[in-house]
Amino acid sequence: MPITFVRADQWTPHPQAACRNHLQEADQHYHSDANGTLSTCGGWQFEFSGVTPGHRYRISWEVSCTDLLDVTDMLVGHVYWGQIASDCHAPGTSTIWDYVAGDCGDATAGDSAPRRVRFSADLVAPGGVTTVTIRSTLRWTAQGQVSMQVPELDDLGPYVPRPTLRIATATGSEEAGGQPRQDVKGNVNRYAELAQRACVDHGAKLVALPEICLQWKLPTHAFEDAVNVPGPETARFAQIAAEHQAVIVVGLLERVAGAVYNSAIVIDSDGEISGTYRKVHLASTEAISGVMPGDSFPVMDTAAGKVGCTICMDSSAAESARMIGLHGADFLVLPIMGDHRASRWTPGAPRLDEERWRCIQRTRAMDNQLCMVVARNMGRGSCIIDRSGEVKAYNDGSQDMVVADIEQDDSYRKWNGGCFRQVNWRQRRPHLYESYASPESAALRRMREPLPA
Repeated sequence: MPITFVRADQWTPHPQAACRNHLQEADQHYHSDANGTLSTCGGWQFEFSGVTPGHRYRISWEVSCTDLLDVTDMLVGHVYWGQIASDCHAPGTSTIWDYVAGDCGDATAGDSAPRRVRFSADLVAPGGVTTVTIRSTLRWTAQGQVSMQVPELDDLGPYVPRPTLRIATATGSEEAGGQPRQDVKGNVNRYAELAQRACVDHGAKLVALPEICLQWKLPTHAFEDAVNVPGPETARFAQIAAEHQAVIVVGLLERVAGAVYNSAIVIDSDGEISGTYRKVHLASTEAISGVMPGDSFPVMDTAAGKVGCTICMDSSAAESARMIGLHGADFLVLPIMGDHRASRWTPGAPRLDEERWRCIQRTRAMDNQLCMVVARNMGRGSCIIDRSGEVKAYNDGSQDMVVADIEQDDSYRKWNGGCFRQVNWRQRRPHLYESYASPESAALRRMREPLPA
């Protein structure tokens, strides 16, 4: 059934908020001007028929704008699956809708020169719908003008759901994790055997190993034990990855031009290294050991999907997981040694509080809409949590590894139609957060203040 443009309507949530709209007949451009008040909200909506449920559609349109101070805030796009009234601002729970992100380029500062913003998304039509309505909105500005033509819809054919992905955290048991080790070679043999078993016995296609597992429990200094990447140590894991078409994440101390990093190496299913993450937030003792911190949060494209990593103390900074999520990760692999979220603070090592442990890992998964894959050196606490926050597998300390099957597609829609990342994240206003990240933030100033007498 071909997609057919039905009609264009002006829309606004209330007459007092309405834009000044008009159609330029000569070139079929639809114009919206702000109404002179900050309550401006409205624009145009376009209805199409011929939608086939279960098909994937590429929906796109371009907006030309002038005199807008912040395009990210002031322009927004929605796709409503079905018909929607031109004065509706709160569609019912039966209406499925999605945000469409706008690519603003450098369109962040207002001037008189026209700027272009492209809205584009690949979306799957839900069951039971035959029409779709696309809405482009100008809001939150007393000035400015926008114009656009009728959006484009391309039918990409039936959407075939991706299969589930089997994931393993291969850590060894708690008892084994506490045993001293002799050298790097011994650790390579131990964790390579665990990775091999995860692939052969369980069919895992994403295998996570713990933090600095190649140097775990060695009595020497990081400078003495760090290895080059690639090197003979990582080659062992690359061979396993290629043999079983699995992605393997290896935690290790990495030597780079004389410097040493606490790193996670992502080896793809062909045995090639897809990328390296270097721990950004070092533990207090680690920070004065000579180990260097990393300075970025890369996300690697792999056969298993988009994989990002954080390491141990990184998990204490919520921004770490958010950066990985914002970079589009499907999975956040967390090699981790200990845990500072103890149930009580006393001299000596903190105790693992499993309730709090699960709580924070579930929060990271839900807040960032990604699957958490946690690999703890002691085994206990290693877990796999899906993007809805459900704990799919948990190591109670007695197991060498835990395994879970994770859906790669969203199997559910929220009440408003889109998943959390598609909807809530596109309402973020990062320009308002900058002051909190500044070295001169109020929080850091308070830390420098003397304690009360």
